[in-house]
Amino acid sequence: MSRVAVVTGGASGIGLAIGQRLAAAGNAVALLDIDADTVVKRAEELQKKGLRVRPYEVDVADRAALERVFEALRKDLGPVGILVTSAGVESFDMLPDITPEKWDRLIAVNLTGTFTCAQLAVKDMIAAGWGRIVTISSSSAQSGAPMMAHYVASKGGVISLTKALAYELAAHKITANTIPPTIVDTPMARKAEASGAFPFGTIDNLVGMVPLGRLGTPDDIAAAAAFLCSEEGGYITGQVLGVNGGMRM
Repeated sequence: MSRVAVVTGGASGIGLAIGQRLAAAGNAVALLDIDADTVVKRAEELQKKGLRVRPYEVDVADRAALERVFEALRKDLGPVGILVTSAGVESFDMLPDITPEKWDRLIAVNLTGTFTCAQLAVKDMIAAGWGRIVTISSSSAQSGAPMMAHYVASKGGVISLTKALAYELAAHKITANTIPPTIVDTPMARKAEASGAFPFGTIDNLVGMVPLGRLGTPDDIAAAAAFLCSEEGGYITGQVLGVNGGMRM
């Protein structure tokens, strides 16, 4: 059955891969991203493949803007049945160097943005008696990470929020699960690497930490997310699904 899926952070990386996978499964997909030009371009590319995808520019930290976008996408596509929150920002800073502004921005995007999207989407799911929520958290929230106290805190909040949603929404046949990626080769990761901010030098230096011997890809995460969003994933809720090549947390 076709649903309306909302995917945040949908212009690139994990969000784009998930959006494409959900659209290929027959869903109508709203790609949300702060990068207007890129999200429009990617949506057009997917539309040329015959997929039902529409782009929307929004900063998930801006509640008023999110409310307008959800209203618009409901008019364009219909009530929301699937939500995947992939929008996120990261920063690498020693603890004494984390400014209040950096702390607030990471919490606003990664955690509050996830909460707001869930709150705006869930009324449609409750009305339908069916829904799927998948949040993209981070393995760093399970293991800790150097120079990322603000990021780790925000993603730890996402894991806890997802568990709370799963418990509260189960009576409405709505599932909520989180995927905490480890080392995934994404544009955001490569940007951090190129800037010199990545604390391990290069992403490829971390391959030795992965038992399967390679970096994760956006498609690896998308495959798991698509299953959790499907009818077949209907008895899975409140779970932290590690898609991590065997890394121990």
